[in-house]
Amino acid sequence: MAIHIKDTVQAVDASAVLGLLPARPRLLGLGEPTHGEDMLLDVRNELFRHLVEEGYRTIAIESDCMMGLIVDDFVTSGTGDLGEVMERGISHGWGASASNRELVRWMRAYNDGRPASEQVRFAGVDGPLEMTGAASPRQAITALRGYLAARVDADLLPCTAETLDRLLGADDRWDDPATMMDPSQSVGRSAEARELRLLADELVALLDEQTPHLMAESSPDEWDRARLYGRTAIGLLRYHFWLADTSPGRMTRLVSVRDSMMAGNLLALAERGPALVHAQNSHLQREKSTMRMGGESLEWWSGGAIAAAHLGEDYAFVATALGTIRHQGVDAPPPESIEGLLYALPEDRCLVDAPLLAIALGDKPPAPRESPWFGYFGLDPAHLAAIDGIVFIKDVPQR
Repeated sequence: MAIHIKDTVQAVDASAVLGLLPARPRLLGLGEPTHGEDMLLDVRNELFRHLVEEGYRTIAIESDCMMGLIVDDFVTSGTGDLGEVMERGISHGWGASASNRELVRWMRAYNDGRPASEQVRFAGVDGPLEMTGAASPRQAITALRGYLAARVDADLLPCTAETLDRLLGADDRWDDPATMMDPSQSVGRSAEARELRLLADELVALLDEQTPHLMAESSPDEWDRARLYGRTAIGLLRYHFWLADTSPGRMTRLVSVRDSMMAGNLLALAERGPALVHAQNSHLQREKSTMRMGGESLEWWSGGAIAAAHLGEDYAFVATALGTIRHQGVDAPPPESIEGLLYALPEDRCLVDAPLLAIALGDKPPAPRESPWFGYFGLDPAHLAAIDGIVFIKDVPQR
């Protein structure tokens, strides 16, 4: 019997999403095709609230993993003021989003009066990175050394705090945005940076060697954060190393290191799981990600693809696709595109069984939708079989 496109859609809710999957995943990735649209975040917030009823306890977003600790402290213990937490706890300028603010406010209200075992948690899965560069590794590497110094014999530490401070130097040497376009401005391959990479490796090795003792001497949160410090310090130093590179593979290596850092954070979340993860589709998809940057075509494996390779059915990916974002020049999609076929349906919002849609489309999937705006990425029809579901939103209004 032929499958029609209308037979692949249903209402969007948590039980429907979980019903598409062979098993309840520890990591449920919800992608978005563009950033900065609160309507998409409203859908995410609603889905997360319903997933909490299904036993999910963490939401992670595409934001600085170190800054995210500020938000997590606020939602679990009320530390800080909501306004300051939004400014200091969410990167990329997304703390100003009304929908992100509502998410954090709701999480704090939900947790109030609940025991720690029942509380919802917040995490950032991105590194301390922006499109214009990367942060100094100071915060991560000094926090890791401080954690170890408080719990192991001083003779086991590979360096003093003063040594780290000397090697790090001024932070503006590291976070100078000029390094993204000019490798010669980067300190990532200086003698000091090379020594810092060795010391970060030694500190993480000490963390691993002392695992039984450290876990016994730490709360679960302290242990998780120490491991986060280690991953972030090593990842940042590796990222700065490639910022200083002058080879043709420089940009591919940079986007690959970024997503490798994301993958490390995703796998750590899976240990604590189950969690909802929200990021750009290209950071969560199972297939190779592609992008054009500065006239160069880049291909790399996303954080989600790496995590999926490790987790199998404990990882799921639901993409989001859109019909229009008219205030950004994205008008009605071509009728023959995936977005166009879904746009023709009467629903303003629906959940699509992606593998079933692939069957309905047959052996000749439609051509990818070309976006007139660089900030929006259409679905690649060739990826349908590797997507568990699609949240389709017909029109995204301007707010």
